[in-house]
Amino acid sequence: MKIFKITAALIVLSLTSCQAQNNVTSSPTSKTYAEISVKEGGKWEGRKYIGGTFKNVQSVKLAPEHTDHSFDIRYEGPGWESNKVAYRLYLDWRNAIDIFGKKTEAIILPKVGQDGFDSYHLMQDWGSDILKAGKGIGIGSIDRYLNNERLHFYVVDSTIAKVQNNKNESIVKINYYGWKTADDKIDFTSELSIKPDQIYTKHTIQASKEIKGICTGIVKQKNTEIFKKESANKKWGYIATYGKQSLVPDNLGMAIFYEINTVEAAVEAEFDHLLVFKPSTKSNSFYLLGAWEQEKDGIKTKEEFIKYLDEKLAILNKKSKL
Repeated sequence: MKIFKITAALIVLSLTSCQAQNNVTSSPTSKTYAEISVKEGGKWEGRKYIGGTFKNVQSVKLAPEHTDHSFDIRYEGPGWESNKVAYRLYLDWRNAIDIFGKKTEAIILPKVGQDGFDSYHLMQDWGSDILKAGKGIGIGSIDRYLNNERLHFYVVDSTIAKVQNNKNESIVKINYYGWKTADDKIDFTSELSIKPDQIYTKHTIQASKEIKGICTGIVKQKNTEIFKKESANKKWGYIATYGKQSLVPDNLGMAIFYEINTVEAAVEAEFDHLLVFKPSTKSNSFYLLGAWEQEKDGIKTKEEFIKYLDEKLAILNKKSKL
């Protein structure tokens, strides 16, 4: 009996030590989670990674060969989630943010893409990928809009992504070093954080140099209405879309809350509703969100969606944060 107790204690101690060393794990009771999962044990053949198995890591520096559909990163980039919704970012030239709709409040990202690289496009017991970004910006990601053209992350000297799971928040941080667009070359930081019981992500960005055209936005979809509102005190505003714009198809609302004095222009581009920020080297935070009708106890109508947006806008104008 004593031997059994000692052995059990050693096992617990060993597991605790492993979890302390690897911050990418999530306990069964966690309400938020972030991860990035890369392949090891395979090899590059051109721009594709062949063979290998996925392993979660706390940080990754993109390989020079990496591009879209290189198969070296599970679901193509970092993911983060609350118990309500999950997001992922295409960690390549597209740099778009996508939405995983959840039908459960359980943590789901660790099993997404494990049984086939893009099986998440099909409805699973937990939900599925519900947003078609296509040639658009997705929801709340970053590009540069210059001379009526959206400029992507085609040329970057190096990209490093890190994840962090805290008690009441999960974070993805991406550093882009030497991002070149037009005649400008800058370093750029993007930090995405999510809290328990919430559908929004706080996105904090910072550029090393003042350049025109840094933008975010919402991809245009058919069968949607667009809503725009600024508060009476002109501190915060939102742009939003609602309608049968999910891949199911069924109702999906998307929105961005932004500080009015940080935005230079709102632009109706070919594929997106864009917000173009004023040139700055200061950090700037805004909020992005997706509200899917199949989310457990979620927003199911346009009226509920607008009510939710107006309530959050009132909080932002009072506290300047959610």
